[in-house]
Amino acid sequence: MNTATYGTGLPSIPAPALAPRFPAVPAEPANASALTAPTAAAAPTEPVTFTAGETPSTAFTPGVYGGSWLSPDAGHSTQAERVVAFARAQIGRPCVWGAVGPGSYDAPGLTQAAWKAAGVTLPRTTQAQWGAGVPVSLADVQVGDLVFFHDDLGHVGIWRGDGMMIHAPGPGALIREESVFFAGQSAIKGAVRPA
Repeated sequence: MNTATYGTGLPSIPAPALAPRFPAVPAEPANASALTAPTAAAAPTEPVTFTAGETPSTAFTPGVYGGSWLSPDAGHSTQAERVVAFARAQIGRPCVWGAVGPGSYDAPGLTQAAWKAAGVTLPRTTQAQWGAGVPVSLADVQVGDLVFFHDDLGHVGIWRGDGMMIHAPGPGALIREESVFFAGQSAIKGAVRPA
């Protein structure tokens, strides 16, 4: 029988350094339990051995992080999280020029509705939304910020992190999550943090 020792020869890393930067949010009912932080007790203190054929597993505990990306208000502690949760729940809905929801949206209609779900009122057009917050350099963009495109500021999306945004690309398309570079880097004109 072959045995392997888990952790042999690896440097000792404190448990907080191993925690994910952004925990995955499982789809749960709106009445899921409140956020609980992982504890250091979960980290093994001694090497764990497995026999051949055994594989370590990680138990999934539903509701640990609370809320659902499909319910914009439940379990989301910040405005930005509520904005992104609302926008993500609209993915797959049709993009229709002039639409402000709930069945379809245009680009500024989606950003307006997403921020309204977080308690912030934005103007109706992309140009007006450009002036409805604090300008942010692209190097300092945070989740929930609005990213604007083209010289006429004719398009807007919601930054969700890691170079990705949620937006309504245009009539005939579906709301989707996509790279902020979908139209090329030169198309990006700036970002605004709604106030």
